[in-house]
Amino acid sequence: MADTIFLILALLALFGAGSMITLSNTVHSALGFIITVLALAGLYALLNASFLFMVQIIVYAGAIIALLLFVIMFLNIQQSHAPKEPSKYIFMLISAIVIAPVDYLLFKAFYTITDIENFSITAKDFGSVKMLGSELFKNWLLPFEAISLLLLVALIGAVVMARKKERA
Repeated sequence: MADTIFLILALLALFGAGSMITLSNTVHSALGFIITVLALAGLYALLNASFLFMVQIIVYAGAIIALLLFVIMFLNIQQSHAPKEPSKYIFMLISAIVIAPVDYLLFKAFYTITDIENFSITAKDFGSVKMLGSELFKNWLLPFEAISLLLLVALIGAVVMARKKERA
């Protein structure tokens, strides 16, 4: 049963990602992104990563997608404003051909695993808030603080850029 649910969620994630890239209408592309985000949340739920599942739903599917759709609707981007990409599908085909050997190696490595019954992908407390917080603040404290500083600088830069446009 879990394999079937995984397969359905994986196909939904691929469908959403593909539609996000290929569709030219920005609202349809954002809806494809929503499908991808919700499918990833389902995959986190299958891994028993309850915290990551909730964060994926609340932060990405809730806040960021709502903000993205609000900005798209607010800006009223028309199809005529979109850049012309005559060779978009050729680049996508070339990218698929380039990534095919990596896919082959991953599938080959996966199917050479012989002891599937005793093979566990995740630790016992995978996805728990305690383990995630401990890992984040013990081993990844410097990158965590660097990213927060980078986001702060980006926020200040956006405010400065917006204020310059008001004065002009």
